[in-house]
Amino acid sequence: MLDALENHALDKLDGINLGEIEWYHRLRNELYHQGNGLTVERDKVEIYAELANLLFENLFGFKLIEPGDDRTRLLGEFMSAWIDLERMIAQSPTANPRNTPLGLIQSLRQSDVISDAELSELDNIRQIRNSVIHGSEDYHRLITDELVSRIKRFAVLLEQRLPQRNA
Repeated sequence: MLDALENHALDKLDGINLGEIEWYHRLRNELYHQGNGLTVERDKVEIYAELANLLFENLFGFKLIEPGDDRTRLLGEFMSAWIDLERMIAQSPTANPRNTPLGLIQSLRQSDVISDAELSELDNIRQIRNSVIHGSEDYHRLITDELVSRIKRFAVLLEQRLPQRNA
């Protein structure tokens, strides 16, 4: 199914890493088929569910489910804000579409769109995002309203600084 999405709906996958969805699915399968009664940790289920929700929204234009509590609401806002920011960077006229997210961020610095300090801050946010998505850090501790605001401020800043694409 992921291959079909990659082959037929690539434009709907901006900001969604299918490898991360596959990782969570494999984790679920391993525990289900070989786990001897073990279950996936709640935090990982919440992250996986939010990834699925964002993918569904990209594909069909609306969320499948709304967050049940403030913790998952903030997780959803964080992931959605990051995807919007990553999409903006990836679709800028100066971006190389084959570049990694880190490469895209670094290209902003090489094009003098952002400063060294802004590059450092963006990379820090990217690392937090990766820690959250891969479950290596407790997202309840890392994701705050201030972090989401930082991402949104970057989106506004980049919208002002990036050259407009031809429509």
